[in-house]
Amino acid sequence: MSMVYPHISTSADLLKSTIRLGELFPFLKQQGTAAAAIVNTTLYGVLPFWEACHRAGIHGVIGFSTYIDYGQQVFPVVLYAKTNKGYGNLLKVSSALSTRDKEAIPEQWLKAYSEGLVCVIPNKEGWISADQTDGMEYLKRIFGDDCYGSIERPGGEVSELEEAFVSACEQLQLNILATQESRYLTEQDAFAFEVAAAISQGLKLNDPQRERPASTKAYVPPAEEFRSWFRDHPEWLAATEMMLKNCQVHIPMNRQLLPVFPLPEDVDRPSYIADLCKKGLAERKPDFTDAYTERLQYELAVIQKMGYIDYFLIVADFMKFAQEKGIMTGPGRGSSASSLVAYSLRITDVDPIENGLLFERFLNPERVTLPDIDIDFADYRRHEVVEYVANKYGAVRTAQIITFGTLSAKAVARDTARVFGFEAEELDAISKMIPSRPGITLKAALKESNALNDWIMKAEERKTWFKTALKLEGLPRHASTHAAGVILSPTPLVDYVPIEKGSEGIYITQWPMQDLEAVGLLKMDFLGLRNLTILEQIRWLFYKDQKRWINYQKLPLDDKETFSLLASGDTTGVFQLESEGMRQALKQIHPTAFGDIVAVNALFRPGPMEFIPLYARRKHKKEAVQYIHPVLEPILEETYGVIVYQEQIMQIAAQMAGFSLGQADLLRRAVSKKKREILDEERSRFLRGALAKGFSEAEASEVYDLIVRFADYGFPKSHAVAYSMISYQLSYVKTHYGVYFYAALLSNHAGNAEKTAQLFQEMRDKKIGILPPSIQASQNSYAVEDGKVRIGLSAVKGVPGSVVKAVLAARKEGPFDNLFTIGERISAIHFTRKAFEPLIKAGALDDFGMDRAVLLASLDSAVKHAELVKPTEEPGLFDDLSSSFMKPKYAKASPIPENLKLDFEKEVLGFYLTTHPVEREKENRNKNFVDLNALKNKRDREMVTILGMVEEVKRIRTKKGDAMAFVNLQDDTGPASITLFPQEYAKYNVLLEPHTILEINGTVEKRNNKTAVICKSIQT
Repeated sequence: MSMVYPHISTSADLLKSTIRLGELFPFLKQQGTAAAAIVNTTLYGVLPFWEACHRAGIHGVIGFSTYIDYGQQVFPVVLYAKTNKGYGNLLKVSSALSTRDKEAIPEQWLKAYSEGLVCVIPNKEGWISADQTDGMEYLKRIFGDDCYGSIERPGGEVSELEEAFVSACEQLQLNILATQESRYLTEQDAFAFEVAAAISQGLKLNDPQRERPASTKAYVPPAEEFRSWFRDHPEWLAATEMMLKNCQVHIPMNRQLLPVFPLPEDVDRPSYIADLCKKGLAERKPDFTDAYTERLQYELAVIQKMGYIDYFLIVADFMKFAQEKGIMTGPGRGSSASSLVAYSLRITDVDPIENGLLFERFLNPERVTLPDIDIDFADYRRHEVVEYVANKYGAVRTAQIITFGTLSAKAVARDTARVFGFEAEELDAISKMIPSRPGITLKAALKESNALNDWIMKAEERKTWFKTALKLEGLPRHASTHAAGVILSPTPLVDYVPIEKGSEGIYITQWPMQDLEAVGLLKMDFLGLRNLTILEQIRWLFYKDQKRWINYQKLPLDDKETFSLLASGDTTGVFQLESEGMRQALKQIHPTAFGDIVAVNALFRPGPMEFIPLYARRKHKKEAVQYIHPVLEPILEETYGVIVYQEQIMQIAAQMAGFSLGQADLLRRAVSKKKREILDEERSRFLRGALAKGFSEAEASEVYDLIVRFADYGFPKSHAVAYSMISYQLSYVKTHYGVYFYAALLSNHAGNAEKTAQLFQEMRDKKIGILPPSIQASQNSYAVEDGKVRIGLSAVKGVPGSVVKAVLAARKEGPFDNLFTIGERISAIHFTRKAFEPLIKAGALDDFGMDRAVLLASLDSAVKHAELVKPTEEPGLFDDLSSSFMKPKYAKASPIPENLKLDFEKEVLGFYLTTHPVEREKENRNKNFVDLNALKNKRDREMVTILGMVEEVKRIRTKKGDAMAFVNLQDDTGPASITLFPQEYAKYNVLLEPHTILEINGTVEKRNNKTAVICKSIQT
């Protein structure tokens, strides 16, 4: 008799099992397993289990643990897919339960979806506590011979219910199976499983409310042990084996389940898309040449042959929707920008012929794979496009994609400690001892931290805690929605995958992305890009002010002023060009053409970065451009002899070895894997092709070595061009429409005081005016007013959005006369001290001509006045009388001192608005200080004198035990880091207090792309 495992719950059943496939299958193979069934409470994890069975040579079976609804009670059952029809029904049952929030399967569903399923009734208490033979008989009527009873003897223990259950099964002529509900791999894992269950319930181990495991022996038993438990009933074991082996399901994989674009039946699809492309191309490129016609015909032929016409039509359709709705879309992403069809259909904004992009990099006719057209949208409007697709193609055919969060090192350590009942101080200590960097493991944290090791060794409970956390680390913990992925199916999704309820009325798949792609469903990425939101906001701000739109597609790509801005490294807020390293690269390269931006975007990565100085020297004719063979010159001329793009590698292979571009793409992919046998095989092919074209073996070999060297470095030019367009557009508007650029950027960085201060400083340097928040003039967010940026009311901390909304609504009827009329018009619900004190401190009520001290002193009486005149937003007794109603008078108060006024501004805005204290102090001292934001331009070890306010002090001890400190200093231009070594710390420690303004002499230190100042002396 072969060994079979009929009920394995895997870790994919979130925190209901700790069984990982990587540990399970070596054990199953060791036991000589013939068949194994996954039985989870959802269909999570089915495909990985199925594929692992296939690799291990084990017959895989798909089960589902659920409940049936009978006689106003629910009873547990396990359903197994016996046939492909049964597997399809399992997908539908699981999906129906998950999308309709039902715990149990109602009778009508069970009858509708019973075909091809095996129903197993477990010997659990629910079936035996009262006479439930009616329920068992009901299942027998539905499933016939495919209805079984099952007996479980965990650890060999016979249940006191077993005899009655067996009797009931015999009475109904139900065959009996031997089973074991396995939720952890070994008996020693029982405690870790119990902790996982407690984490799932959010309860401590000692909590009386915690649901205890039904069995403490729910492990995967070795073959002989399992057989020994049922030595008295070998026929039950035989029945289990027979039942599992009779479950013959085939999950079709790697199909092309492409959605269909709705068109009338008599419409010829190839002609339809060709007509759309010709019309679109004529609109975008009225004077297009024969080269465009030939490329379009070639691409359409490939797309038709591969069966992707509908996909292109679908993407073009939702892009048209987005563009008609004014939703900002990206110029392209990834390799799709290489397609002239995509350009003609307005899926992308990149002309592939003008930019030298190769269609084969996107769709290779010699390597059939699903096309990958990823689309960027303004992030706050992405959901509108997803909803459009769901409405057009049907909710049952559209879904977002599930993704699973796992127990990371820090999360599992804290969650396990919480379940153990550790105190809050211990939880904090654990968090501090485990580094926060991504990918850190508990074992790595223990190696790195002596403190963690010492802390664990101090108590036995801590040792148990750490061992348990190690067992649980990496387990899936929760499900969420993939940030971008959307699935579109040709028929209802439940024909292929299980689904569940999602957000915003759109379903979510129960399987993650890689499983969906494995069965052949089409995944599209609808990505939210904040930079598109900024471009959209700039366009809208410009329209509101100038009554005309900026057309980003028609910006000149040869604007000298824009290139001058880029060459100076003035790229704050510019997509992909903001980092300090990128600014330095731009200063080196000094771009004078759009292609330079494309190149720097492609080169600025680990590895290729080393070629930036070479590119810059050759561009500026400080070094001769050299080619190892003349055939390379036309291909590498645009990048001064440096291989920057994957497309260049493909072109070299085509020119020198006679490869088709499809073959050249395969060569590029193969060579990048760097496997010796592949490199040798491809070298032979390349040399044969080159020799046939008349090149010498030495020439061909040298060029092939060059390809191998750059295969990893090459970047898809299509992606670099598309994203460089966004970089250029932002650079252009920063150059020519700066006030709108900064208003949009400030709105997007609301709440980030450091970024806001940096932007304000740039605006001051560029002489762009900043207007304070105003109850009479401010909008919700930052806006443009008379060529200046007006701070929005929502920028003031502590002011609820509902209050801002009420103020803006009331202001449509006219300006406010004074403090007291605000309350009369917006009601006491919104007019509270808590909401308006921050506005007064920010200067938003300075319009009334009263000192802020007077406004603050008068606020309470104004609130009482509002409570009397307009207690609610409903029409009130005094509505018509408010203008003549006796108003309180402003209270008398001494003017607020200037320093307190500044402190208030910092408190409610996060930055100094009127003037920075350091700026005023610089004027008083009348000395030349280096601005903190200019330190990055200084040489390493250069002496500097700076003036700044202490923001934060971090005191530490050296390995020798000496005290030293790191100080965060701030001036009117930005922050800087100051280091005080022990000698200087001993002298100046007493001065290191927050808000103190210090004059510091020191030397600049540049390390790891960061700039700091080593303190030598301090004056107050």
